[in-house]
Amino acid sequence: MSHPHPELPEPPELPENGLRIVALGGLGEIGRNMTVFEYAGRLLIVDCGVLFPETEQPGVDLILPDFEYIRDRLDRVEAVLLTHGHEDHIGAVPYLLRERPDLPIAGSKLTLALLEAKLTEHRIKPTTVEVKEGDRRPFGPFDLEFLSVNHSIPDALAVAVRTPAGLVLHTGDFKMDQLPLDGRLTDLGGFARLGSEGIDLLLSDSTNAEVPGFVTSERNIGPVVDDVFRTAQERIIVACFASHIHRVQQVLDAAVASGRKVCFIGRSMVRNMGVARELGYLNVPEDIMVEPRQLDDIPPDRLVLVCTGSQGEPMSALSRMANRDHQIRITERDTVMLASSMIPGNETAINAVINGLTRWGARVVHKGNALVHVSGHASAGELLYVLNMTKPGNFMPIHGEWRHLRAHAKLAALTGIPDENIVIAEDGVVVDLVDGRASIVGAVPAGYVYVDGLSVGEVTETSLKDRRILGEEGFVSIVVGVDSTSGKLVAGPEIHARGAGIMNEDFDEVIERIEAALQEAGADGVNDTNQMSRLVRRTVGKWVNENYRRRPMIVPVVVEI
Repeated sequence: MSHPHPELPEPPELPENGLRIVALGGLGEIGRNMTVFEYAGRLLIVDCGVLFPETEQPGVDLILPDFEYIRDRLDRVEAVLLTHGHEDHIGAVPYLLRERPDLPIAGSKLTLALLEAKLTEHRIKPTTVEVKEGDRRPFGPFDLEFLSVNHSIPDALAVAVRTPAGLVLHTGDFKMDQLPLDGRLTDLGGFARLGSEGIDLLLSDSTNAEVPGFVTSERNIGPVVDDVFRTAQERIIVACFASHIHRVQQVLDAAVASGRKVCFIGRSMVRNMGVARELGYLNVPEDIMVEPRQLDDIPPDRLVLVCTGSQGEPMSALSRMANRDHQIRITERDTVMLASSMIPGNETAINAVINGLTRWGARVVHKGNALVHVSGHASAGELLYVLNMTKPGNFMPIHGEWRHLRAHAKLAALTGIPDENIVIAEDGVVVDLVDGRASIVGAVPAGYVYVDGLSVGEVTETSLKDRRILGEEGFVSIVVGVDSTSGKLVAGPEIHARGAGIMNEDFDEVIERIEAALQEAGADGVNDTNQMSRLVRRTVGKWVNENYRRRPMIVPVVVEI
C-alpha cells in the first residue's frame, strides 16, 4: 500500500497523458469533501463541502477547504460537480463562487435546487448545469458519465471520469438499499459495466468500512416511527437532518395515520422541505402543515414538530429546547425522537441534549434505544460487493477518518487488489494516475480555513489556541507605568483576573516580585517596553503556576509615562 508521508515534497509537473487527483478535504475526516482532478492543464472539481467545528474550535461557524492550490487556476476549472446535496458536499460552494462567480456548477435537479436556495441567502446567482443518471457529457477533456446511487438524500450520483489517462469511478456517498423508499437503486449494473470496460482507479466512500454486513433498509424504520406515534402521550418532536427528505416523509405519513398536524421548525428545515415539496421529492398531504404561530391553537396530542438539532448543535432548535432557551417548552408528556446517527465527534453534545430533554421529563427515543435511523453509507459487505464487481486496477479509499480509510484498504486487499496498487492518501496528498498506475508524488497545502461570523480565513490556529486558553484557564492582566527615559517603575502594577480562579487581592504578594524584577532590569539598563512586558509575563506566570498550578493567559501592558 502507498502511504502518505509527513514531509512529502511539492509535486513535480504532471506527466503528459497523466491524471492528477488531489483531495482538499474529506480524507482523514468526516466532511469538507472536495476532490480536484487535473488533466492537460484543465481542472474538474468534485464536491465542495464544509466541516462542522468541534469543541476545541470555539467561536468557529464552519470549516472550509483551502482553495490556495487552485486559486490562481480557477479560470481553468471546467466544472464543479456536486454528487448530492448534503452540507459536507455543497456547503463551501458559496465561498468558492466568491473567487470566481461564473464557475459552472453541475448536479442533479434536487442538488442544484438546494444549492440555489442556499446561494440566495448569499446573494449569488450560479451558473448551473443539470445532469441526471444515465447522462454522459464532456466538460473539457473530462468525459463524465453519471450513475444513480442510493443515499440518505434523494438524487445522489456517482460519476465516471474518462480521460486518455484512464477511467476513474468516484462513487460519492452511497449505500445499496434494495428497497429504498423512493425506488431509486444504486446502479450496480452500471458499476459492473464500467468494471468490464476496465476501471483504472476506484474512489469509494469509506464512512462505514468498519461496520460488517449490509445497511438495514429504510423501510424497516417505518413501523418503529408508527409505534412511537402510537404510544406518544402528547406532542411529538422529531429532530433530523434538514436534508433527510426520506425521514421527513416517513414522519408525515405517520402523522396522517395518527391524525396529527405537522410544523417545521428552523430556517434550514423550512427551506429544504419547501424545495423538496416544490420539486415533487416530498409528498405533503393537504391541510397537514401548520405555521409556528398556530401551535397554541392545536391540542398537544394532535401535534408533531420537525426540527434540526439531532447533532447537538448549540444554536439549533432542539438544543435550545433542552436548555429552556426556546419558546417551545418541553414537558413530561412530550416525546422527542432523534432520527439520526451520531456523527463522530458530536457524541458529547448529543448526550447533553438527551440529558437536557430528559431532565424536563420528556421521553427521548434515539438510535441507542430504537431503530429510528439507518446510515446512508455502505457497510463492509456492500463495499466488498462493489470492489468485486468493479475490479479496479488501483484503489483509493475516500470520505472517512483514518480508521475508515485503513479498514476500506484492507477490504480492497482481501478482494485481490495488490498492496502496491492501494493508495491511502490524506488531504493535500497528490496522486497521479500514469500508465495505469496510481501513486503518491507529493503534497500541497490543504489546511483548515475557518469561517467566524463574516470573516473567512482570518482565524488561525494560534487565535484558536488563545480562545481555548481563555475558555479553560481565564486571563490575568497587569498594567504598569514606567519612566520613558530611565525605565523605572512609576505607576502600578495594577492586576486584574477573569476566569482564572484567583481573587484580585491574592495578587498582592506577586506585586513585590514584579517591582523587584523591574527594578533589577532597570539597573541593568533595560528600558525597552517589549522586554519589560516579557519579564512581567514570566514573573506572574511562574507565581501563578507555583501557587495555583494553572496557566491562564497573561496580558502585560507596559506604558511609558
